[in-house]
Amino acid sequence: MIGKIIAGSSFAGTVGYVMKKQSHILDAKGVTPPDVREMVQDFNDQTLLNPRIKNAVGHMSLSFSPKDGVRMTDALMLDIAKEYMQRMGITDTQYLLVRHLDQPHPHCHLVYNRVGNNGQTISDKNIKIRNAKVCRALTEKYGLHLALGRESVRRERLREPDKTKYEIYDAIKAVLPQSRSWEELEKHLKAQSISMRYKYCGSTNQKQGVLFSKNGFEFSGSKIDRQFSYSKLNRHFAQAQLQTRYRTTLAKGFHAAIGNYRSAYTDLFGNIGRSGNKGQANAGSINFGGNIGTLPLPPNDSPVGLSAAQLQRKPGESPEEHIARITALLNTAAEAMAIVAMERKRKLRDRKANKSKMKL
Repeated sequence: MIGKIIAGSSFAGTVGYVMKKQSHILDAKGVTPPDVREMVQDFNDQTLLNPRIKNAVGHMSLSFSPKDGVRMTDALMLDIAKEYMQRMGITDTQYLLVRHLDQPHPHCHLVYNRVGNNGQTISDKNIKIRNAKVCRALTEKYGLHLALGRESVRRERLREPDKTKYEIYDAIKAVLPQSRSWEELEKHLKAQSISMRYKYCGSTNQKQGVLFSKNGFEFSGSKIDRQFSYSKLNRHFAQAQLQTRYRTTLAKGFHAAIGNYRSAYTDLFGNIGRSGNKGQANAGSINFGGNIGTLPLPPNDSPVGLSAAQLQRKPGESPEEHIARITALLNTAAEAMAIVAMERKRKLRDRKANKSKMKL
């Protein structure tokens, strides 16, 4: 379930829109359906009780997943809508609740008067935040599926400027994973005839917003989608750059560990090539591919324990976690082989020294 707050400047335009074809009224209070003119007059008459409210039009849509379509009867939709109104503080006022049938997903429109029955104000303070919280609570309470996303909107039915806005949305969504900076994003979007410019704070060079334009229409990033606001995109690029640096550091550490391991292995077990160990038939190996190739493993009777299973990626382990873990394993094995090799060399020196003494 998702609730969308819709701006409306007049009851005539709003009521006229919600009462379009392929719709029917679920409930109404304080207005006289189904005549549009009479309902508009009813709404406007009540606004005279509080002329201080400049815009008395309240309008929102409540949408549900197509997966809830079979069970979403008019009665259930009405129950959910009434509880939504109660939790949102839309009480003691006129309202009109209309179900639309022009989309594959169930949805309805709520039009209400922000001037209450006694002239009180129906507050719209923090309405977007409250709307999101109430929708989450009702989704959980009624066992509904997650709200529809923009991907579910039928593009072929859109008109301008929404048509262009969704084209920009789809383009940003597609290229953002490959964009690690503002410059890369701008380059990718330019290839799709989408321009990008920044909004600045006053006469300073401090950026505070981003706008995207196409086909003569321009939208701020947050209007296209909240995840595309300047602050959120900037955070995305900062994280992407940190991730890139982290992966570079991991790769350097991994290649260094491979080199240390090969050196220690050669020192302990003899000369090896990329194809594996010569003279250690039971040693086994693991192939990392690429420019690393095959890495020989210590023989089964070796005091240094390292198996192919230990170096395999574990279920649920990210590539970064895998590289970090096997880098530590390779460094530990290299250190252990170096210690064993040093001990063998020491014993060899001692034996040679003892033989020299015996000859004397």
